[in-house]
Amino acid sequence: MRRHKVALFSTSVGAGHTRAAQALESVASDYPLEVEHVDTLSLMPRAFGKLYRDAYLDVVEHAPQVFSWLFELTDKPFQPDAIRLALEEASARKFYKFLKSFQPDLVLCTHFLPTTLAFQGREKGRGNYCIATVITDFDVHGMWLAAPSDHYFVAVPEARAYLRSFGVSSRAITVSGIPTHPSFHSHGDRKELAVKLGLNPELPTILLSAGGLGSGRLDETLKAIREVRTRLQIIVVCGRNEELRRSVEELATRSDGKEHLVHPLGFTHEFHHYMTCSDVMIGKPGGMTTWESMVKGLPWIVVDPIPGQEERNTYHLLEAGIAMWAYEPRTLAYKIEKLLEGDRLQRMTLNARALAKPEAAAEILNVCSELLH
Repeated sequence: MRRHKVALFSTSVGAGHTRAAQALESVASDYPLEVEHVDTLSLMPRAFGKLYRDAYLDVVEHAPQVFSWLFELTDKPFQPDAIRLALEEASARKFYKFLKSFQPDLVLCTHFLPTTLAFQGREKGRGNYCIATVITDFDVHGMWLAAPSDHYFVAVPEARAYLRSFGVSSRAITVSGIPTHPSFHSHGDRKELAVKLGLNPELPTILLSAGGLGSGRLDETLKAIREVRTRLQIIVVCGRNEELRRSVEELATRSDGKEHLVHPLGFTHEFHHYMTCSDVMIGKPGGMTTWESMVKGLPWIVVDPIPGQEERNTYHLLEAGIAMWAYEPRTLAYKIEKLLEGDRLQRMTLNARALAKPEAAAEILNVCSELLH
């Protein structure tokens, strides 16, 4: 039997779109599919990629209110911006060259840019492939719908209802969840993992995602957490931000041993293990990180979500009983203490696992295989 060819496109704007594609790639060998994973921006001119990536990250970090305005302005499902689409297509010579060379049966996208380019290419006779889109947030923003897709994979039933309201056939929508790497699916022995990672297995543990908070907001958040009366262990995730990691490390060395334990964490391939050793996550709820944490059964305390997509993600988490929202740092300690009391933490953990879909990647590839037969 011929192995169908799948061009799997992510776009390196933030890490979530790439991680979703990597999750799909990690289970692809179990299917009669030849999967080629490509970062869309690697096929675009360098100047285009820099502008596309850096402009987004700069606005999110330095002007969140501007991002919120742009988010609302561009939320126009099936109403494409003709000028933007023309500029993208004009920059996509290598993208279309790749499609011509690879000749995929299916173009599977974890970002809206390749969906749009693939649709435009097919409309102009550059290929005869099926197009499927994996939406990596809880909601479906209009940019995901700048061009139609033959099949949509969405995180939650509400997203399916939203697409149905535009006349998208229910047969063209799968509520799959967001694909997560198999490393997040196994939990292991928490105490053994904690000792291996240099953590105290006996203390309640907070996983603080610091990357999006900025140093000033991080200081404020850590100061608030230090007001919690119960002794805690705080893993501060700084990612590739070395300056941030060093400042947290300096704070940790100033501890007299009687305060909360603070563990600064740089970039690591062991993030799933740190999730296993944690009781609650605090930070900004990006779609991918949130879904990975739900697979691990981690409740959230949301701090400073980006207006737009992260606020929408927050509403979903609150509605599902998975999160609390600390919109005022002065009350963060109170929120943590309330969460650690009684059985609330356990109930939120169960709610997280009930919504999570660990087998999302497998379900997506199953449906893709069916689409190609």
